[in-house]
Amino acid sequence: MASLQQKKSGWYCQFLFEKKRYTFALGPVAREEAEAKASHVEYLLLRLRQGLLEIPPDVDVVEFVRHDGTPPAKRTVHRAGTRRSGTLGELRDRYLATHEGAHEKSTLYTAGIHFKHLIETLGDDYRLSGLAQADLQKHIDRRSARDVSPVTVKKEVHGLRAAWNWGRAAGMVDGDWPGRGLVYGKTRQKPPFQTRDEIRRQIACGGLADDQIAELWDSLYLTSDELASFLDHVKAAARHPWIHPMICFAAHTGARRSELLRARIADVDFAGGVATLREKKRVKGALTTRRVPLSSFLVGVLGTWLAEHPGGVHLFCHSAVVARSRKRSSTTGHKNGKSRPTNLEGRLEGVSRRDAAAIAPLTVSEASDHFARTLRDGEWSVVPGWHALRHSFASICASKGVDQRLVNAWMGHQTLEQQQRYQHLFPQQQQDAIRSAFG
Repeated sequence: MASLQQKKSGWYCQFLFEKKRYTFALGPVAREEAEAKASHVEYLLLRLRQGLLEIPPDVDVVEFVRHDGTPPAKRTVHRAGTRRSGTLGELRDRYLATHEGAHEKSTLYTAGIHFKHLIETLGDDYRLSGLAQADLQKHIDRRSARDVSPVTVKKEVHGLRAAWNWGRAAGMVDGDWPGRGLVYGKTRQKPPFQTRDEIRRQIACGGLADDQIAELWDSLYLTSDELASFLDHVKAAARHPWIHPMICFAAHTGARRSELLRARIADVDFAGGVATLREKKRVKGALTTRRVPLSSFLVGVLGTWLAEHPGGVHLFCHSAVVARSRKRSSTTGHKNGKSRPTNLEGRLEGVSRRDAAAIAPLTVSEASDHFARTLRDGEWSVVPGWHALRHSFASICASKGVDQRLVNAWMGHQTLEQQQRYQHLFPQQQQDAIRSAFG
C-alpha cells in the first residue's frame, strides 16, 4: 500500500515492496496529483504481486514506480565500472524521508542542515557518480574559510558518508566512499565543565567575544547548593504545573530532553525507587532503556505532580485547556493588530469556543520555550538549557564520590571521552587536595 506525507519541500510517497519500505519525492505538487500518483503506485505494486509486471534487471524499484513502470533506458542499464546517477538532492530527500521514523526529530533536523551546507558547495543537482575526494576537500576548505569548527565540518562530511552508504544499498550510487585522505583543521577541545563563579571570573577579565562567552556558559554545571536554589526559583517562576516537576526530574536523573518528553507515568516505580528512561541514541537502530534511582526529593515532587496530573499516559503534559494558549485556550478567533475591532461586540464577533485539546506529550519547542521563559528574569538566566541539568547531575555525582560505573549506567555513557568529561572535582575540592600536598 502506498501512502503520502507532506513536508515543507512538497509531497513524498512511501510504499512497501517485498517487506521493505521505500520513499521518493513527488515535489511541490497539488494534493490531487499526489493522490493520483499514490493510487498508480498501488496499482503497479498489485500488478507486480500478480506477476503481470516485471521489473527489468538492474532497475531500482523506486525508479520503476516513479516512472509509472517504464523507466528511461539510461536509468535501467548500469554497466560494470560505472556509478548510478542519482543527485545529491535526491539522496537528501530519500535519506531523510526513509529515516524519519528511525531517528530523533532533532537528529534528522541536524542532518538536513548538514545537507544544506553540502548542497551550497556542490549543488542540488550534483551527480553522485562524479563525487571525488577533491569535491569533499573543496567543501571542507570552503566551510573552514568561514571559521566553521572542524568538528562541525567533519560531522557534515561523515553525515554524507552515512547517506552514501545507505544510498549504495538502496541502489542510488555505486562504488566505495571517496573520502580517504581528507584534511581538516585542528580541533579544539571543549572547555571543561565549570561553575558559575569560575565562568564569571573569566568573563570579568575581558577580551572575550560573544561566541566565546556563550561557549563558556554552555559548559556550566551547578553545585548541589546552587541546584537547590535553582529549583526553588523554578517552582516560584513556573507558569504551568508541569514545568517544576519536569525540571526536577531532569536535575535528579540526568535525563535528556527527548527522554523527558517520552517519559510515561508507568515508567516511575515508586515502590522500587527507580525511573525507567526510554532511549534512542545508545544503541543504533534499537529503542533501549536505562534505569535511574529516585531521590527522596524527586519522589516528593512527582507525588505532588501526579496528584494534579491532567490525565493520559505521559508523565509530563499540558492540561486540556491552557489560558492564552494558541492551541489550548478555551476560545479561538481573537484578532490583534490594526484589523482588531475597537468595540467589544466587534471583537467578540469572530470568537468561538473550541473543543478541549487532547492530552498529549509536550513538544520539543514547548519544552525549550517554557524552560527559557521560566529563567528569563533573574540570576538563573545564564543556564543555557535542559542539557546543563544533565551536566550538573553527572558532576554532582562524581564530586560526591559515586562509583563511576554507576554514573555511566545512569547517564547512558558509551565512550571514554564522555566519561572523562565528568571525572572532575569541584574547585574547593581541588584546592583542598593541593593544600594537603603542599600546604
